[in-house]
Amino acid sequence: MRRRNAFTLIELLVVIAIIGLLLSILLPALKRVKEQGKRIVCLSSLRQMMMCWSMYADENAGKIVNGNTSLGAFNKDGSCWAYWPGWGATEQQQIQGLEDGLLFPYCASEKIYKCPTGVPNEVVTYAIVDSMNGYDAIPGARAIIKKRDQLRNPAGQAVFLDEGRLSPASWTVWYDQEKWWDQITARHGNGTDFSFADGHSDYWKWKDERTLQVCNADYDQWQNTLRNGAMALQPGNDDLHKVQMAVWTKLGYTPAAP
Repeated sequence: MRRRNAFTLIELLVVIAIIGLLLSILLPALKRVKEQGKRIVCLSSLRQMMMCWSMYADENAGKIVNGNTSLGAFNKDGSCWAYWPGWGATEQQQIQGLEDGLLFPYCASEKIYKCPTGVPNEVVTYAIVDSMNGYDAIPGARAIIKKRDQLRNPAGQAVFLDEGRLSPASWTVWYDQEKWWDQITARHGNGTDFSFADGHSDYWKWKDERTLQVCNADYDQWQNTLRNGAMALQPGNDDLHKVQMAVWTKLGYTPAAP
């Protein structure tokens, strides 16, 4: 009797089905691993940003760098950590704005200023929060920190976060209202990376579905209408409370129950 050396059609289909099943199981896991790798790079970049931030203060009698990114109403100081070149700026214009900023002499690698999962064609995705020498005219906000010796809890006070793109000022969240103002990102498994005044960086995963609604909203719609509407107001959102605490060190209102 001759030995059969070829697969039958049924056997071949079974093998293909098994391979397909294995891929369906492995691909999500591989995607998570890849995103975790990007998270590690992002956290490392934010730690390096904090080194630059600290070196600037060391060489300027403890004054922290201006957290705004444009001149005019947002910035009376006349200097910026990085300059916002305007909406629709070319990549070269964005790079020039970065190179003209006060932190670039301390950190001249362009890659450090952007999360690996960042918006395409954006050179800078990180932003400084209002409380760290940023925009000082938010209604009801606490006093803005100008010098490093004003810090009371460096390990808990946020400096940078991954905003997703550079904007005309610093990153804003309300102090005396239970609502978002600037949009926040969802990366690396539905969370955002922050860095803090003591130099460490951390990843915060969002737990409230309403936070993700803000993250996933169309950027232009959020800027124009949504930030003033019902989506921004989120009573009982622990994600929002945590971010507000990191920016302002306390809440300027009594939070609603979750």
